[in-house]
Amino acid sequence: MKILLLSLFAFITGSIPTGLLIAKSRGIDLRRTGSGNIGATNVLRSAGKLPALLTLLGDALKGVMAVLVARYFETGPFYEGIIGFCSILGHNFSLFLRFRGGKGVATSLGVLSIYSPQTGLFTCIIWLMAAGITKYSSLGALVSFGMLPISIILLDHKDKFPVALLITILIFIRHSSNISRLLRRTEPKVGNKV
Repeated sequence: MKILLLSLFAFITGSIPTGLLIAKSRGIDLRRTGSGNIGATNVLRSAGKLPALLTLLGDALKGVMAVLVARYFETGPFYEGIIGFCSILGHNFSLFLRFRGGKGVATSLGVLSIYSPQTGLFTCIIWLMAAGITKYSSLGALVSFGMLPISIILLDHKDKFPVALLITILIFIRHSSNISRLLRRTEPKVGNKV
């Protein structure tokens, strides 16, 4: 029952559409602007750097909070990861947006920053490097999270592999449209204004 309640809590808090709320405070409806996504990349294109940074931090905080609460209630490492994963699911399939949402990159990094800090740092560095070199945030996410199942074994413990694999699979599913656009060379680059 404890695990179920904490998972539900994580899903509900993960569902809070940070980017949508921040952009709305500036008179912008993210769902009708740019890619239509509620994440930091679309906020950057639509509203600028500070709103994008606040969105990134807010989305990451949802993942951080989920794992910290799970740790406080001593659920054990495996369920910490599962409860963190529920916050990512909430972000991606928000209760408040008719089960639509973001891609889950920032929330996943928030989960990893507590669940496996060294792996989270490595994933973040690879994401920033790949996005910086290619100018595609989506490609940075695909490269960094594609490496996650292996990096978590190398940098942490094999028991955390199942959660890492779930996160990677979800990231790739949510980026399926980005993958198609990358292959067609129609994916917008970071910083392109709408």
